[in-house]
Amino acid sequence: MSWNEYVSSLHEVGAYQKKIRRSRRKKIKTYYKGVQDPGPPYTKKPTRSRGSAPPGFGAMGEEVEKESFEAHTQLEPTVWDDKKLRPPIRARLMEIVQDFIDGLSKDIEIRDVHITGSLANYNWSSYSDLDLHIIVDYLNVDDNVARLKAYFDEERMNWNNENDIKIGDYEVEIYVQDAGEVHFSGGIYSVLNEKWIVEPIPYEGEIDFATARKKSDDITTQVNLLGHVMRSGSRNTGLKSIDRLKRKIRRMRRAGLASDDREFSPENIAFKILRREGILKKLNDLKYNAEEKEIDLAEPEDGIP
Repeated sequence: MSWNEYVSSLHEVGAYQKKIRRSRRKKIKTYYKGVQDPGPPYTKKPTRSRGSAPPGFGAMGEEVEKESFEAHTQLEPTVWDDKKLRPPIRARLMEIVQDFIDGLSKDIEIRDVHITGSLANYNWSSYSDLDLHIIVDYLNVDDNVARLKAYFDEERMNWNNENDIKIGDYEVEIYVQDAGEVHFSGGIYSVLNEKWIVEPIPYEGEIDFATARKKSDDITTQVNLLGHVMRSGSRNTGLKSIDRLKRKIRRMRRAGLASDDREFSPENIAFKILRREGILKKLNDLKYNAEEKEIDLAEPEDGIP
């Protein structure tokens, strides 16, 4: 790739960033507007930094500021009341779970329902999602665990896409978790049993945002270059690079969550930056578009085999 081609690929980030911002303006169905908003700083949206890096070089980081990752001294007060899930929110979450289960073609038995992620910890922010994990014993449903996981992933992604559910200010993200799956998190709360499985501890360290930003910038640049590779026609090379990069991102986040800092690790913060800035979605879109082209090429013309 020539330098001019490289620079050209970086300019496309700005257009993609505008597209992401427009998509965030869509109207979202509100499931529950219960507890009164406590006001700043809890609902304060991060502002854009004037000292942001240019596109492609830490590029879309202008949408994310260090302050949005700072640890709080209390759990999100509109969700929790003295470390116990507020009853109206619990009732809505169980209603959401039932709606999802009713839409499945398979009969499943729920072992538990967990809240995890930043809203079950002290690193919540206005960007947080309510991560709702439905715990199921996969082997009681199907002997083929890999096939069942693919089924659940497709169902929950379709459900999340078709039902933009919010509780208060937070979108609800459903995940069907195998009872035997090890899940690393500094906070896990049983909605079903109304008790902590892993009770979060206030974070007293200093978040290494500089390292997180460096890691996310490196991956952002690779994704932007991948886009150029795919458009230049190197589809097979691009697909291999996409899969490699997706594995790298998964390993990075798992390493962070397994470390002593867990959700506050640079690796997990880097993952959150990539998600907020739309880089993870861009990577998925690149793979989807490449696979669609592969299908088109494989289909016979005019229906003639």
